[in-house]
Amino acid sequence: MDVVKITPRGYCYGVVDALTMAKRLAQDPSVPRPIYVLGQIVHNRHAVDELSRLGIITLDGKSRVELLDEVPPGASVVFTAHGVSPAVREKAQARGLTVYDATCPDVTKTHQLIRQKVAQGYQILYVGTPGHPEPEGAMGEAPAERVVLVSQIEDVASLRVDVEAPLAVVTQTTLSQWDTAAILKAIQQRFPQAEIYNEICLATQQRQEAAVAAAEDVDLVIVVGDRRSNNSNRLVEVVQTVAGKPAMRVEDVNDLNPEWFRGVRRVGVTAGSSTPSPITRAVIRWLEAFDPETLGPEGSVAAKV
Repeated sequence: MDVVKITPRGYCYGVVDALTMAKRLAQDPSVPRPIYVLGQIVHNRHAVDELSRLGIITLDGKSRVELLDEVPPGASVVFTAHGVSPAVREKAQARGLTVYDATCPDVTKTHQLIRQKVAQGYQILYVGTPGHPEPEGAMGEAPAERVVLVSQIEDVASLRVDVEAPLAVVTQTTLSQWDTAAILKAIQQRFPQAEIYNEICLATQQRQEAAVAAAEDVDLVIVVGDRRSNNSNRLVEVVQTVAGKPAMRVEDVNDLNPEWFRGVRRVGVTAGSSTPSPITRAVIRWLEAFDPETLGPEGSVAAKV
């Protein structure tokens, strides 16, 4: 099969920095043991499994504040690339834990912006994904009564804000730029006084734009990324809604379904910014070896991998 390798794809600098830090800690005997990560260091199970093999323990399934209760005294704790709220930092310090911060610089910039606007008396509308750790950390920079999560355009009509107070709108870094633009437009139409700060990071924008552009010349786009990876899921979404082409997300080569490629002659491959390159390369090899012409009526596979 003809495979178009979409670039840029895969790791962004924030992910590289976070994983490099974690691996360095695992190799440094002076770092207090055990070493815990609050949540997945990045949203990819293969990356998490690699750290586990190095002896790093990943805690997951609860809020960052709650996860800290599972870290024993004297241990080290790593804050993930998604960032944490001030409450998490304060609790870790109060418990005397050794802290290593792998927050992406783009996320840190958003935290600083929210702190600044809160200090100036602003209300905050945060455009983001419910249940994702990045909004959890960023929204924690503001008092609960002064920050509201906006996850879809339908939320805008029901927003209640103090019309006498200044209003700032801040976004998560890994959203679909097209969906976000529509939400920001709706907010500005309802609240003309709002100050808009679109914080979608450059890496996210570049990967989305490249996927949409490449989709014009292929029959199908495969996005390699973890199910919990917001940026990977948004890549699927923008190919489908903006480019109008079919797209499927796979976590690795085992998720590929030969039936998807019936009648497909050219396929594009991209990857979320937290997807390890070896995982993507294995998917590309499978696709390059696959011959849709020999896919029989019962779905027999003609790939040689």
